[in-house]
Amino acid sequence: QVQLVESGGGLVQAGDSLRLSCTANGRTFDTYYDMAWFRQAPGEEREFVAAIGYTGGTTWFKDSVKGRFIITRDNRKSIMAMQMTSLLPADPGVYSCAAATPLGPLEATRAADFGSWGQGTQVTVSS
Repeated sequence: QVQLVESGGGLVQAGDSLRLSCTANGRTFDTYYDMAWFRQAPGEEREFVAAIGYTGGTTWFKDSVKGRFIITRDNRKSIMAMQMTSLLPADPGVYSCAAATPLGPLEATRAADFGSWGQGTQVTVSS
Protein backbone atom coordinates (compact mmCIF):
# COMPACT_ATOMS: atom_id res chain seq x y z
CA GLN A 1 0.00 0.00 0.00
CA VAL A 2 1.15 3.52 -0.86
CA GLN A 3 0.68 6.23 1.78
CA LEU A 4 -0.60 9.36 0.01
CA VAL A 5 -0.48 12.95 1.23
CA GLU A 6 -2.48 15.86 -0.22
CA SER A 7 -1.77 19.58 -0.10
CA GLY A 8 -2.95 22.81 -1.70
CA GLY A 9 -6.44 23.28 -0.32
CA GLY A 10 -7.69 26.56 1.01
CA LEU A 11 -10.40 29.19 1.11
CA VAL A 12 -11.13 30.91 -2.20
CA GLN A 13 -13.89 32.89 -3.83
CA ALA A 14 -15.97 31.69 -6.75
CA GLY A 15 -14.02 32.06 -9.97
CA ASP A 16 -10.63 31.58 -8.31
CA SER A 17 -8.17 28.76 -8.89
CA LEU A 18 -6.40 26.19 -6.74
CA ARG A 19 -3.80 23.54 -7.41
CA LEU A 20 -3.96 20.38 -5.35
CA SER A 21 -0.98 18.05 -5.10
CA CYS A 22 -0.62 14.45 -4.01
CA THR A 23 2.63 12.78 -3.06
CA ALA A 24 3.59 9.30 -1.91
CA ASN A 25 5.11 10.09 1.47
CA GLY A 26 8.68 9.85 0.28
CA ARG A 27 8.07 6.78 -1.87
CA THR A 28 7.99 6.59 -5.64
CA PHE A 29 4.69 6.02 -7.43
CA ASP A 30 3.93 2.56 -8.72
CA THR A 31 3.25 3.18 -12.40
CA TYR A 32 0.69 0.35 -12.46
CA TYR A 33 -1.73 2.44 -10.39
CA ASP A 34 -4.34 4.74 -11.85
CA MET A 35 -4.82 7.75 -9.56
CA ALA A 36 -7.82 9.93 -8.83
CA TRP A 37 -9.28 12.78 -6.82
CA PHE A 38 -12.47 12.41 -4.82
CA ARG A 39 -14.28 15.01 -2.73
CA GLN A 40 -16.72 14.93 0.14
CA ALA A 41 -18.88 17.84 1.23
CA PRO A 42 -20.42 18.05 4.71
CA GLY A 43 -23.37 15.71 4.98
CA GLU A 44 -22.68 14.20 1.56
CA GLU A 45 -21.10 10.99 0.34
CA ARG A 46 -17.66 10.99 -1.21
CA GLU A 47 -17.82 11.50 -4.98
CA PHE A 48 -15.46 11.03 -7.87
CA VAL A 49 -13.95 14.17 -9.39
CA ALA A 50 -11.12 13.29 -11.78
CA ALA A 51 -8.64 10.54 -12.55
CA ILE A 52 -5.53 9.84 -14.59
CA GLY A 53 -4.18 6.60 -15.98
CA TYR A 54 -0.99 5.12 -14.66
CA THR A 55 1.05 6.38 -17.62
CA GLY A 56 -0.50 9.86 -17.49
CA GLY A 57 -1.82 9.58 -21.03
CA THR A 58 -5.52 9.18 -20.23
CA THR A 59 -7.79 11.29 -18.02
CA TRP A 60 -11.46 11.16 -17.12
CA PHE A 61 -13.65 13.57 -15.17
CA LYS A 62 -16.93 14.15 -13.43
CA ASP A 63 -19.18 15.92 -15.94
CA SER A 64 -19.56 19.08 -13.87
CA VAL A 65 -15.80 19.76 -13.77
CA LYS A 66 -14.94 19.02 -17.40
CA GLY A 67 -13.21 21.99 -18.98
CA ARG A 68 -12.40 23.52 -15.59
CA PHE A 69 -10.15 20.96 -13.90
CA ILE A 70 -6.93 19.44 -15.25
CA ILE A 71 -5.25 16.41 -13.72
CA THR A 72 -1.60 15.56 -14.31
CA ARG A 73 1.07 13.27 -12.92
CA ASP A 74 4.83 13.06 -12.94
CA ASN A 75 5.85 9.55 -12.02
CA ARG A 76 9.54 10.46 -12.01
CA LYS A 77 8.87 13.05 -9.30
CA SER A 78 6.11 10.96 -7.67
CA ILE A 79 3.62 13.84 -7.84
CA MET A 80 0.01 13.84 -9.00
CA ALA A 81 -1.80 17.16 -9.20
CA MET A 82 -5.10 18.73 -10.12
CA GLN A 83 -5.37 22.31 -11.33
CA MET A 84 -8.83 23.67 -10.59
CA THR A 85 -9.99 26.84 -12.31
CA SER A 86 -13.27 28.76 -12.28
CA LEU A 87 -14.20 27.25 -8.93
CA LEU A 88 -17.88 27.24 -8.09
CA PRO A 89 -19.80 27.20 -4.79
CA ALA A 90 -20.70 23.60 -5.68
CA ASP A 91 -17.02 22.57 -5.66
CA PRO A 92 -16.09 22.67 -1.95
CA GLY A 93 -15.28 19.68 0.19
CA VAL A 94 -12.45 17.58 1.50
CA TYR A 95 -10.46 16.50 -1.53
CA SER A 96 -8.63 13.19 -1.26
CA CYS A 97 -6.24 11.57 -3.68
CA ALA A 98 -6.39 7.84 -4.23
CA ALA A 99 -4.51 5.11 -6.04
CA ALA A 100 -6.27 2.21 -7.72
CA THR A 101 -5.26 -1.40 -7.65
CA PRO A 102 -3.00 -2.51 -10.51
CA LEU A 103 -5.74 -4.53 -12.24
CA GLY A 104 -8.70 -2.28 -11.54
CA PRO A 105 -11.50 -1.59 -14.01
CA LEU A 106 -11.09 0.69 -17.00
CA GLU A 107 -11.66 4.37 -16.12
CA ALA A 108 -12.83 3.57 -12.60
CA THR A 109 -14.96 6.11 -10.74
CA ARG A 110 -15.94 4.12 -7.65
CA ALA A 111 -14.17 4.69 -4.35
CA ALA A 112 -14.17 0.93 -3.81
CA ASP A 113 -11.83 0.52 -6.79
CA PHE A 114 -9.13 2.63 -5.14
CA GLY A 115 -7.17 1.00 -2.37
CA SER A 116 -4.78 3.71 -1.15
CA TRP A 117 -5.94 7.09 0.18
CA GLY A 118 -4.62 10.29 1.63
CA GLN A 119 -6.15 12.14 4.58
CA GLY A 120 -7.59 14.90 2.40
CA THR A 121 -7.20 18.65 1.98
CA GLN A 122 -10.02 21.13 2.58
CA VAL A 123 -11.33 23.29 -0.24
CA THR A 124 -13.81 26.03 0.61
CA VAL A 125 -15.41 28.24 -2.04
CA SER A 126 -17.25 31.38 -1.02
CA SER A 127 -19.70 33.26 -3.20
